[in-house]
Amino acid sequence: MFSPFRDADGRPKALPDVTWDDLAQLTDMDEGYVLEFKRELSPSVRRKIPKIIASFANSRGGWTVIGITDDTKQIAPIPRPQADFSQTVGELCRRHISPAPPFDARFIVDPANDRQGVALIQVAEGDFPPYVADGVVEIREGSTSGPATGGALVELYDKTDRRHSEVAEFCRRTVYYPGVTTPLFDLYLFRMGQRTADAPSRARIAEHVEAMQAGFALQGMDCHVQHAHDSLIVRNRPPLRDGEAHSAIELFGDESMKLTVPAVPLNEGARDHAASILASVDQAIPEGSQLVDARQTLRRVTRMATALDRYVRERGISWRSYAVAYELEGMAGIVLWSDLPEYLAYVRKHGALFCGTTDGRSRVRYLDDGEHDSFRARQFAASHFFEACGLPLGSSDPEDNALVDALLSTSR
Repeated sequence: MFSPFRDADGRPKALPDVTWDDLAQLTDMDEGYVLEFKRELSPSVRRKIPKIIASFANSRGGWTVIGITDDTKQIAPIPRPQADFSQTVGELCRRHISPAPPFDARFIVDPANDRQGVALIQVAEGDFPPYVADGVVEIREGSTSGPATGGALVELYDKTDRRHSEVAEFCRRTVYYPGVTTPLFDLYLFRMGQRTADAPSRARIAEHVEAMQAGFALQGMDCHVQHAHDSLIVRNRPPLRDGEAHSAIELFGDESMKLTVPAVPLNEGARDHAASILASVDQAIPEGSQLVDARQTLRRVTRMATALDRYVRERGISWRSYAVAYELEGMAGIVLWSDLPEYLAYVRKHGALFCGTTDGRSRVRYLDDGEHDSFRARQFAASHFFEACGLPLGSSDPEDNALVDALLSTSR
């Protein structure tokens, strides 16, 4: 994505890295397709901000700088807003733009006077246009914004269709597990807003690996990296070890990810114990089905998802830049089992939990929709794995809620 700011090596700077001294780089720039200057944060400018942000999101993204003179491009500090500037811009977007546009905002304080500074708004190219500001679809036209008509509108809708197709295609990725028949839980994390077709540099790949190794180390796990044709596969155990199931994260150049975690089946003794309990309440294990240890699987899922969460934080990525879906591979009809008192009481009254469908892929959730200010991979992975296996999330029944709390608790 375009940035008007460069570091000492000439590389583009992201908004969080911009300093007061970097603002001097704007002196040699003019307003244009991806850059707009405003002298002050007046009421009229506030009214225009949603229109400008929507036009950038409908085009190729861009930056708005408030506190720069239009003619000389010199810094002209504006009074420091009393409210947080990013929250102010966010509120303007929520009131005036639909759907929620991808933006970030920051107020850079003048080192010589902390009561003034310059405001920056960075807008990414939107994944699901058109973004409508007060009933109008705005696009960039040179250095200004204007209503989109005719072919431009058709192109925006086509772009949304293409993006949905890209996400759906990504959610068909599969990591190969030789000789393993254990049911698998897949968590897909497709990073939005990435447009480059270039392969990442070796230096960038090394940064990714280092961050992933740090995430694994914080979970007390080894990190084994395997190169694939367009991704890295990071495993918690060496591959091809006696056909043993192991967890893996497939990491792509744009930092999209797929987490694959094998369920933990009951051993023979535990299965016999579960069968005896089911028999005592006139139930039987269906022929050919597997029993999955709910608590052990929870630990495995949350441990790997936490490593993934740590990677995202280490890289400084916002969860809002991801689309999320999950899938159960080979889990149709598996029985979820636990010896917790709450689960045994539930079994006696309602029967054991099991995966009741053959299609185990969820709908995609887009975290940039304005409803997900925070996202925790650990909670999402664990709760949705169990939900797909029959756990009654969101039920109004107190017994159901007690069961959910018991199975999802990590304190036992």
